[in-house]
Amino acid sequence: MRLFVAIDLPEDLRDRLTHLQQGLPTARWVPPENMHLTLRFIGEVDGHQARDIDAALAQVRAERFALTLSGVDSFGSGAKPRSLWVGVQPNPALERLQSKVEKAVKSAGLPPEGRKFKPHITLARFKGNPRERLFSYLSRNALFRAAPFTVDEFVLYSSFLAQQGAIYTPEAAYPLVRPAVDVAIPAE
Repeated sequence: MRLFVAIDLPEDLRDRLTHLQQGLPTARWVPPENMHLTLRFIGEVDGHQARDIDAALAQVRAERFALTLSGVDSFGSGAKPRSLWVGVQPNPALERLQSKVEKAVKSAGLPPEGRKFKPHITLARFKGNPRERLFSYLSRNALFRAAPFTVDEFVLYSSFLAQQGAIYTPEAAYPLVRPAVDVAIPAE
């Protein structure tokens, strides 16, 4: 199985992101149903490892939190961009969740992730260099910002690479808990 851990996006946010998917002829746009925020790419594992990963992820405890998408950018060098993505505003709760997911995956026997966590939602991958069109696109969409949404779970997905593209299947969902409510102490 080829696995990854991610945060799913609400349908209305996916719809909004599809409006950004235009104007770059060399882009292979990500289908809305495949849009997600990867917390940890795992890769190929056998059934025994998959069960260990699931058991470790089920032990992760974190509170629900709000997340805001903001800005667009690309990965890859200016001469050869690889992908186009929407960014995520800095969020300590997201960083804590990702760290807990990383620790869980490592406790299941996998090596640590070699790359620094850079939260984003991939919009497109490039099959050719969009050159100056990419610069124009990034300039036009630099101020993109979506309304915050509540993250109330994270998901373990399997990925199957088909001829028409990747097919993602949720294997397990792990709920986040409601934040503790602060009780106000009345003034005397």
